Amino acid sequence: MSFRATHRNARIAPRKARLVADMIRGMNAAEALVALEFSPQRAAWYYKSVLKSAMANAEEQDADSSRLEVFEIRVDEGPTMKRIHPKDRGRAHPIKKRTSHLHLVLAEPVTVPVEEA
Repeated sequence: MSFRATHRNARIAPRKARLVADMIRGMNAAEALVALEFSPQRAAWYYKSVLKSAMANAEEQDADSSRLEVFEIRVDEGPTMKRIHPKDRGRAHPIKKRTSHLHLVLAEPVTVPVEEA
């Protein structure tokens, strides 16, 4: 069984958020929470709230929280806010303020019984 949580339109560039996503991919949920707590990246703050939300969703359905792992973690590109920075002699340079959609799925690992021959 899987438990999902998302944060849409997060004010962080997808390229920066993917660095944190790669860091916690495949980790145990409790270990990932500790790693995000001490990570200096700003995207860790966003993913910490998403992870807490997914863990709360799992507890609502009486899942074993000690066995949960980060099964899938994904960063999609959100809408880009376009701004103008005024420059000299009447010119203007565009500024793109990028946003992200953060997706996280927690699941219990599936153990396959080994047949003895």
